Amino acid sequence: MGSHFQRIVDVEVTAADARALAERMVGWMVTEGLITRERMRYGVYSPGTDTGYVPGPNWRRAVADSSDPGWLPGPVAVMTGRHYYVEGQGADEADAAICPACAARTVVIDYPERFEADQEIWRPFRDGVAVWKDTGGGNVACPACGTAVPVTDWDFGSGFVLGALAFDFWGWPPLNTGFHAEFRGQLGHRAEDHTGKF
Repeated sequence: MGSHFQRIVDVEVTAADARALAERMVGWMVTEGLITRERMRYGVYSPGTDTGYVPGPNWRRAVADSSDPGWLPGPVAVMTGRHYYVEGQGADEADAAICPACAARTVVIDYPERFEADQEIWRPFRDGVAVWKDTGGGNVACPACGTAVPVTDWDFGSGFVLGALAFDFWGWPPLNTGFHAEFRGQLGHRAEDHTGKF
C-alpha cells in the first residue's frame, strides 16, 4: 500500500533564507492550528529529515474532504537546503529538460518506448544538480545550441524541481485550493506541487 505525500516546494527562496522562512511558515501553521510544535518520526520518509510536525486541531481546514471521521493525517515534514524533488514514486530523473536559451527539448525518458532514463543524456544534468547542491552554482551545456545555462534555469517540467525549502504532508487528504493559495501567499514565492508515494 505505501505512504502517500503531498509536497509544496518553494522554487525561489535562497538556501541562505530557507531556514528563516521555514520557521516562519511553521509558526503560521501552528498559529492556524494546522500543526503543533510536537515532532514525530513515524510515517516520515522525506529527503533530508526523518521527523515531522504532528497535525493540529484545525488540520481539516487545509483539506478538500474531511468527511471520513477515521482519517488521521500524518506529520508535516519541513526540508531546508538545496535539493531536487521528484514527483511520483521511485524516480530520480526528470522526463525531459527544455533549454531557456533555444527552447530545445532534451528527452531523458523516452515514453512510451522506455520507462527509464537514458543515463548518458541525464549525466550532465545530474552533475549540474550536484554542483548546485554543493555550491549554489552549476551549469549544463545545451545539447542543441551549446549554451552553458545555470541548472536552475532549465525547465524540467513540474515533476522535477530544484528548491531550498519544501513541505511534505504525509497521509493527508488532498489539500484544498484555498489552502494552496494561502500557503503560497505566506511563502511569498512561486511554488510547485508534487504528489507521491514511498
